[in-house]
Amino acid sequence: MKKQLIILSAFFISMTVFAQNNELKTAEKAIKSNDFVAAMSAINQAEGLIANSDQKEKAKFYYLKGLALYQNGNPNADIEKVAGVFNQLINYEKETGKPKYTNEIGDLLNKLIVTVAEKASNDYSKAIESKEDQDYLKSAKEFHQVYLLSPRDTSYLDNAALVYYFGKDYDASVAAYEKLLDLNYTGIATIFMATNKETGEDIVFNDPKSMNLQVKLGLAENPREEKKESRREVIFKNLAQNYSDKGNNEKALEVITKGRTEFPNSYSLLIDEANIYYKAGDNAKFKERLEEAIRLNPTEPTLYYNVGVMNMDQQKIDEAIKNFEKAIELKPDYSDAYNNIGAAIIEKTKPIIEEMNKSLSDFKKYDKLQAQQFAIYKEALPYYEKAYQYNKSSISIMQTLMGLYENLEMTDKLNEIRAIYDKVKQ
Repeated sequence: MKKQLIILSAFFISMTVFAQNNELKTAEKAIKSNDFVAAMSAINQAEGLIANSDQKEKAKFYYLKGLALYQNGNPNADIEKVAGVFNQLINYEKETGKPKYTNEIGDLLNKLIVTVAEKASNDYSKAIESKEDQDYLKSAKEFHQVYLLSPRDTSYLDNAALVYYFGKDYDASVAAYEKLLDLNYTGIATIFMATNKETGEDIVFNDPKSMNLQVKLGLAENPREEKKESRREVIFKNLAQNYSDKGNNEKALEVITKGRTEFPNSYSLLIDEANIYYKAGDNAKFKERLEEAIRLNPTEPTLYYNVGVMNMDQQKIDEAIKNFEKAIELKPDYSDAYNNIGAAIIEKTKPIIEEMNKSLSDFKKYDKLQAQQFAIYKEALPYYEKAYQYNKSSISIMQTLMGLYENLEMTDKLNEIRAIYDKVKQ
C-alpha cells in the first residue's frame, strides 16, 4: 500500500506539472495574439499549480503573467499589478541567480517607467494650473506607480507623498512618508546635467557616461554635476503637517520630536513644533518654542512679534512692548507691531477706567483720572499713526485712530481720517 501511494503521488505531481505546462503554453500563444483576456485566464489556471513547479517554470510563470497584465503597453493596464509581478520576477531570479527573463523585460520595464513618469509630470503641471484635488491625486498615483515599477527610484515615492498631500489625501501621503523613513531615504543624489545646443534647455542624464557622450557628439554643452541635499528633515516636516491637518496633533508632535532628535538645530522643525502647539491651544509651549527659535535665529522679526502677542495674552505688557519694539528694530515698516504697541499702551488704561466708573459722583477725582486716561491715549497715538502709515488699507486701524482723535479733540485729524474711512467703506 505504501509503495502504491508513492507511485500515485509521483503520478499526481507529473500530471500537475503537465497541466501547468499546458496553461503556460496557452497563455504564451494568447499573448502573441494580443488576446490578454485568454492569457490571464490561462495564467489564473496555472497559478494554483505554481507551488510545485521547478525554478525554470516559476520564472516563466511570472514572466508571462507580467506580459499578460502589461497588455503590450495598453494605457488602461493596471500598472500597480504589472509592477508587482515584474518585481516579483526580478527578485525571484535574483535569488536563483539566473536572470533570464529579467534581461528580457528590462527594455520593456524601462519604457513603461519613462511613459508613466512623463505622464505623472504632465498631469502634475495640469494640476498646478487647475488646483483641483482630483488632478493632484491622479498625478500622485502615477508618481507612486513609477516607484512601484522601480523601487530603487525612491525619489518618485517622495514626489507621490508630496502630491498626495496637495490633493488632500493625507492618509496616502502619510503612508508614503512613513515608507520613506522606514527605508532610511535621504534623497541625497548627484544630478548629471547638460544644456541641449538646439533648444537651450537643460537635460538631466542618468549617469556621467551618457552626459559626456552627448557633449562629445556635439548635441549638448556645459556639462555639470549638482548635488541634491538630504530630504529627511523635509520629510519629518511634511509628515507632521499631514498629521496636523488630519487633526492628530499628538502624532504630529511625535513626528516632530523624532525629527528634532535627528536634526537638533533645525529652525524649520522648531517653528513647526511651535505652530502645532499653538494649533493645539498650548500657548505656554508655543511661547517657549518661539523663545528657543529666537536663540537660533535672533534676526527674525516675526518671532519677537509672536512672543509679544503671547506676553500680551499673559498681561505682561512691558515685556510685550519690548518684543514689539525689537520686531520694529528688525523691520521698521512692521505695521502690526506698531499697532500692538499702541494696543499694549492702551491696556494700561483698564484700571483707570474701572476707577473712573466707581467715581462718577466724584467729579474732581473723575476729571483727574480722565486726564491720566487721555495722557495714555496721547502716548499710544503715534504708534497707531505709524501703523496706519505702513498699512493704509486697515479698517481697524482707521477706526482706532478716529476714536483716539475724537477723545483727544483733534478735530482736523478726525475729519481727515473719517473722509478716507468713508471712501474705503463704500
